[in-house]
Amino acid sequence: MNHSPSHTAASPSLASTPQPASAQASAQVRERDGQWLLIAGGVLLGTIGVFVEEAGQHPLVTVWFRCAFGALALLAWCLGTGRGRELLLSGKARWVACASGVLMVLNWALFFAAIPRTSIAVATVIFHIQPIWVIVFGALFLRAAISPLQWLATLAALAGLVLTTGLLDGTAAAAAAASNNSQSYLAGVLMCLGGSLCYVSVTLLANTQKAISPYAMALWQCLVGAVALAWAPFVLGWPPLGAAWGWLLGLGVLHTGLAYVVLFAGMARLGLGRIAVLQFVYPLTAVLVDWAVYGRTLSPLQMAGVGLMAAALWTLRRPGKAAASAG
Repeated sequence: MNHSPSHTAASPSLASTPQPASAQASAQVRERDGQWLLIAGGVLLGTIGVFVEEAGQHPLVTVWFRCAFGALALLAWCLGTGRGRELLLSGKARWVACASGVLMVLNWALFFAAIPRTSIAVATVIFHIQPIWVIVFGALFLRAAISPLQWLATLAALAGLVLTTGLLDGTAAAAAAASNNSQSYLAGVLMCLGGSLCYVSVTLLANTQKAISPYAMALWQCLVGAVALAWAPFVLGWPPLGAAWGWLLGLGVLHTGLAYVVLFAGMARLGLGRIAVLQFVYPLTAVLVDWAVYGRTLSPLQMAGVGLMAAALWTLRRPGKAAASAG
């Protein structure tokens, strides 16, 4: 996901005002529902690698089907809930949506191509390094103030990334030997890093047009991808009739339509701190799914890298730290 609803902090005077019992109960129910929605969305996204692998199609064909089916699912949901007016963009907003669509398509293509070259677990965890690029880009190009703790967390996350790749403990070499291609695994790692850079670019673009709703942005991204890659199945081949179509349909309807709606609904009910923690459900699920379905496990050194990355990224995503850097 690349957007989250904004949250406005309550003023001290309002925060100190006692809330009626009914209001407190309602807030607790809303927060609990938000947590379960975010967990459900993260678990759902954590299974995306299985759908990609089982579909067995060229990455660009897979992306096209995800965009096409995803656009239909999101359009049906928006129209069914009376949110069709959100989809009407003009001027700069339309260009931003189109540019983010191109970047998102490239992001998905790189990620899908990386999965068979590395593994579902490794590709997903590496892909979640994108908050680091926000810190680096902010320091290099926007002259953002970065605290010593944020720099320390950034270095820790990068160290965890290196461990997670498996390049230091023979995991990468074993994977390369199994595929008879010594460059394939490294290429997959680089694809993940490139995909995460595209993802961050989408986030930065979206922040320039906050008037675009998350649903509209997601649908425009899918529409752009469906149009830009309409040639892919004709040139690269259509999937054979049968199971492959079911897996591709799932990518669009479940991992794009349903997952986006569920995650956005959960984010709207929670504060940034809780969202930051629960977003790690996605990579954790991917690691477990890769083990349960394909029997692929991470080495102890890779698991240590995952833990180090998670701790560092959680530190960077804490609202207090984000507010400090923004000031």
